[in-house]
Amino acid sequence: MNHCPDWATALCNGFSQIFLQRHPLCGVLCLLAILISNPTLLGGALLGAVAGLLTAQRRGYEKSQRQAGLYSYNGVLLGLLLSHQLAWSALLPLLIIASAGFSSLLVHQWLKRITQPYGLMLYTAPFVGLGWLLLGLHPAPEPVIELHTVNALTLAQALFKGVGQVMLLNHSLAGLLIVIGLCLSHWRSAVWVVIGSLAGLAWSLYQQDVGTALSGLGGYNTALTALALSLQTRRLWLPLISIVVTLLLTPAISALGLPLLTAPFVLSCWLVSSGVRLLSRKSVETKAQSRLRIER
Repeated sequence: MNHCPDWATALCNGFSQIFLQRHPLCGVLCLLAILISNPTLLGGALLGAVAGLLTAQRRGYEKSQRQAGLYSYNGVLLGLLLSHQLAWSALLPLLIIASAGFSSLLVHQWLKRITQPYGLMLYTAPFVGLGWLLLGLHPAPEPVIELHTVNALTLAQALFKGVGQVMLLNHSLAGLLIVIGLCLSHWRSAVWVVIGSLAGLAWSLYQQDVGTALSGLGGYNTALTALALSLQTRRLWLPLISIVVTLLLTPAISALGLPLLTAPFVLSCWLVSSGVRLLSRKSVETKAQSRLRIER
């Protein structure tokens, strides 16, 4: 991938950044997952990625951030969402371009402020906010959840579907390709994304929501949360706590009548990260006060 043009590397990284990675081969496997499991979404995903990247380029945003895919991944998700939920029309490409471009502006404003102490990562917040707005203006039918018999095969498929559903792909092969891509980037990321999907699957089965469990819809937010918090620390308890928080937030967001999208993931990461940083800051202040007392 070292000989790829800059724009190709940036686009591939945009797909891998959905899973918080900067790895072009991981992005290629994400693209392959779309192509194999639901090729009708590929055009929207690529259009969203290009719109986000070109917006950043035209406005002169930092090249290293563009190359890392930071201005593309929300556009990819918006392109996937709109292509998945809305029927084809002349308006659809315009919606994708406009929303992906606007997400790029939001990302830039956030990145300018993330250098502040204890700043939070943006994650997929622009995708969630713009997704709620667009789906509110253009209501989409509820997803059809197929019921299957619970056995070893369907459970294994559901585990990988939970990874694929991050990109709205209801296919176990899509999830498997993404996990392979994560292995190429960092094996710990692959392990944690599977653990998160497994936790969501188990919880849905415990709640006797078999349709949600076997379709992977119960696992994709926990998969992302476990992955995100595992990248911030090597302490095992932090991703595990974040999984629990995500599971608790999910019914609360559903009760508001809003599509889940990746909102439980974003809110859980913000809450857990804020709590950890607040405790760390208090710990530092306490130690500083103790040293002052000793010196006196």
